[in-house]
Amino acid sequence: MAILLGIFEEGLIYAIMALGVYITYKILDFPDLSVDGTFPLGAALTAGLIVKGVSPVWALPLSFFAGVLAGCVTGIIHVKCKVRDLFSGIIVMTALYSVNLRIAGMKANLPFLSQDTIFDNEWTRNSLPATVRPYIVVIILAVIVLICKFVLDWYLNTRSGYLLRAAGDNDALVTSLAEDKGRVKIIGLAIANGFAALAGGVLAQKQAFAAVGQARLMMVYQRLFAEYNQVAAQVLMTKDTMTNDASRYNARNTFDELLKLGAVPVVNENDTVSTSEIPYVDNFGDNDRLSAIVSALIGA
Repeated sequence: MAILLGIFEEGLIYAIMALGVYITYKILDFPDLSVDGTFPLGAALTAGLIVKGVSPVWALPLSFFAGVLAGCVTGIIHVKCKVRDLFSGIIVMTALYSVNLRIAGMKANLPFLSQDTIFDNEWTRNSLPATVRPYIVVIILAVIVLICKFVLDWYLNTRSGYLLRAAGDNDALVTSLAEDKGRVKIIGLAIANGFAALAGGVLAQKQAFAAVGQARLMMVYQRLFAEYNQVAAQVLMTKDTMTNDASRYNARNTFDELLKLGAVPVVNENDTVSTSEIPYVDNFGDNDRLSAIVSALIGA
């Protein structure tokens, strides 16, 4: 049951980001890579605000608006500076790495384990029946996703939303209606990156941890392996992956499938949960031990 709940939790969190990606890739046909920066932006900002005593509830809309601002920058670079869509996203994604690091106080990882979150607070600990508590994360996530979905549906049925859909299908129609198609694109990118940052903020509160550079690290791996016509796939593990029979079985199947697909697994310890500050999770200790364990797992 715990594995099933974990699947639902992760799926609902990334469903929020998928709403944003839907706008850029499906509606605008815009390959926006800035989401690789706005997702950790939301996580870093949420963590920073909670550490400073801001309510975890207010941290989420603030993260959304931070993503909106980043999306506006992407749109302005593309529309006003005439930079290609792909490159404008890469510029913002790269710049946000430094911004995120600054927000996190120049720390790659920012824990807030002793602070309340939307999932773990006085109300969830003391006011809910014991039978409901194991499902509270899924319930809260479902509510957030439904709110985001209904708000997006409402917006897409407004005049601005119709123009946004038209800008993706036929931007000449937008111009014929005496509307600026560039402004419509900027609005779409702003909303999309707002959802991405919101998803990052929600994930940070679920983990009580924000990791700034994870997305950028995999981008570097992918670029380097691509020079040799290889595909890199990241696998994050904790020591619990090996001590739990079901997790060990699933991990072995994951490695088998990746190798069958011709992907090169890049194995890292999941630093967002494997830290000495989390007493109930053991860590591997060093990469030599991790490599030995992975070798034994896959029968290398």
